[in-house]
Amino acid sequence: MTKKTQTAANPMAILLKKQHPPKILKGQEIDAKIISLSRKSVVFDIGAKAHAILGQEEIKEISTYLPYLKEGEVVKARIIASESKDGYPVVSLRKLFNKGKWDILIQKKEKEEEIEVICGEYGKGGVFIDFMGIRGVIPKIQLIGPSLEHPEKLRGQKIKVKILEADEKKNRLVVSQKAAVLKTSQKELKEKFDKIVEGKKYQARVLGVSEFGAFCEVEGVEGLVHISEISWEKVTDPSAYIRVGETIDVMVVEKNPVDLKLNLSLKRLANDPWKNIEEKYPRDKELVGEVVRKEKYGYFVRFEPGVEGLIHISKLEGEAELKIGQKIKVYIEKINDKNRRISLLLPQREKPVTYR
Repeated sequence: MTKKTQTAANPMAILLKKQHPPKILKGQEIDAKIISLSRKSVVFDIGAKAHAILGQEEIKEISTYLPYLKEGEVVKARIIASESKDGYPVVSLRKLFNKGKWDILIQKKEKEEEIEVICGEYGKGGVFIDFMGIRGVIPKIQLIGPSLEHPEKLRGQKIKVKILEADEKKNRLVVSQKAAVLKTSQKELKEKFDKIVEGKKYQARVLGVSEFGAFCEVEGVEGLVHISEISWEKVTDPSAYIRVGETIDVMVVEKNPVDLKLNLSLKRLANDPWKNIEEKYPRDKELVGEVVRKEKYGYFVRFEPGVEGLIHISKLEGEAELKIGQKIKVYIEKINDKNRRISLLLPQREKPVTYR
């Protein structure tokens, strides 16, 4: 009897052949049906009555996802081992978990519930955090207490935070320690934000100072005085003008309804020194100013806070080197009101040809 005849005459062999488990390849993506679900194990049907189990590393995280999974559900899984010590193939739900994490974050944000994150390094943007593999940040202004004074000491710590922004498309997660500690409600914050009026003067409490400005709180709403809005004069060090803990007068320049933040200004509460600039500093009048800094292209001379002019290096030929702090006499060569620039000339026995 031939082999073909033997097989045809044996129905059991045909049945067993049909039920033979599918070939399992590491890295293969499959549809897996959940047939058993608990905190200690997850078992899947991967076809033809073949079973697979979830890897032990992901079992450690499964409690987070139990509310979002159910028995009988078919999910996308990836084979990470063709056989475990128990003889079952091992699968991963990492892709599903990554998607699920964002869903969880969005739900937590909508419900204003806290999450626990692990703090990492402190950088310019704030304290970097990790939420189950998703990287995010706590801006310095969203820290509170000792964390605000020494954010670098948070590294490695687990802390409770509230979610300010969760955007999967932008891969952006922003959280707040302060909102969690103070039990701040986004609804209440929105009400406070809506009451603030652009162009109006307010008192602000300084929460922090960085190289690009000062973080403040106005009527319970956060804002930033950018370095360019501190003074009409050139500012290189905000901490020389503003100190943490003090209360300052500011103007609300702009409201950002997306993140409920304010753009603030100190200088706009003072008179703009460039107003009627050509009347104050006419070209036909000899002026006295102070040399305040030297650049590669010349010297800057200050007439008053916020008003400086440049003596270009090309206009210094044959002249002795000027000294910082020195008072000198100059003439206005040209004023560019739009760009707030003044070109200066040193006095000469006869006015140069370029002077008209």
